[in-house]
Amino acid sequence: MSQQPTRRSDGTIQGRRVPQPWPKDKPFRILAIDGGGICGILPASILAELEHRYLGGTSIAPYFDMIAGTSTGGIIALALAHGMPAAEIRDVYIQEGDKIFPPASKLGRLYRLFVQGYRYLYEREPLQSELERIFGNAVLGDAKTRLCIPAFEGRFGEPWIYKTPHHPDYKLDRTERMVTVGLATAAAPTFFEALPNEGYIMIDGGLWANNPVMNALVDALSCFDLDRRQIQILSLGCGETTFQVSAAMAKGGMFHWYNAITAAMRAQSKNALGQAFLLVGKDQVMRLDAPETTRAIRLDDHSRAAAELPNLARSLVEASGREIQRQFLEELALKFMPCP
Repeated sequence: MSQQPTRRSDGTIQGRRVPQPWPKDKPFRILAIDGGGICGILPASILAELEHRYLGGTSIAPYFDMIAGTSTGGIIALALAHGMPAAEIRDVYIQEGDKIFPPASKLGRLYRLFVQGYRYLYEREPLQSELERIFGNAVLGDAKTRLCIPAFEGRFGEPWIYKTPHHPDYKLDRTERMVTVGLATAAAPTFFEALPNEGYIMIDGGLWANNPVMNALVDALSCFDLDRRQIQILSLGCGETTFQVSAAMAKGGMFHWYNAITAAMRAQSKNALGQAFLLVGKDQVMRLDAPETTRAIRLDDHSRAAAELPNLARSLVEASGREIQRQFLEELALKFMPCP
């Protein structure tokens, strides 16, 4: 008889973790990447542009001590930690994205809107096949950079963060396949079916941490002997929709609050960034994202994302690239050695 799964939180260590040593003269650099479906083309393109301009096309990952990513950001984080340059990741999104999110006619979109009311829209197999091609049998313990990847576990209704073994206390996720982690963090409700895994039901981490900046920051402060001012953060978004509470919405009602999920994700991101600013100083956090718009690209609109976002990424790097180079790309991070 197979053993029934237990709550992950049941194994939480009650006391404070023993902080691991960190050189006092070394910064701790964090890269945090938001969720956003196919709009992951934006952060992937920003990173690719930085590689092209300042690193001679080599991977940007070795310049960061930790990478956090949720949903599409989690897949990008995994690929970076697996050794892929961001340019290759961007190209996968652009070239293969329409297989994961197949385009539809106007009539097809209406049908999908109807279907979305009671089941997921897209089959998982195309995404899984691409992740299998990229990661093969690699496990989280093989990562070349520390990782924090938020997901959500539905059997017990709890947040779940996949972590590399960068602290002696982190023992649960070392042998988890990168493919499984990628599918779990990106199992967006209404877009993909929840992922069954060893008796658990895994759902997209965007449900509670679409912007994972605080997950990474808290983890760094709890795992390492760091002064808060040693921490430097580069936070990348996937675009934001302008949100305001109209007079009709102010009266309440589900009909008026159809976009409550968008509002919650926006609020979570703003709150996480604000908390990070308070903890380490706003001057230690750089945030790059698309300008707010009322015509945001849909999370499954591959055609528009591929056409617009690489150019937007070039504009953002044109404006902020030198400062990013100065703060993050002048020297390599310390080599990551997983805890035995």
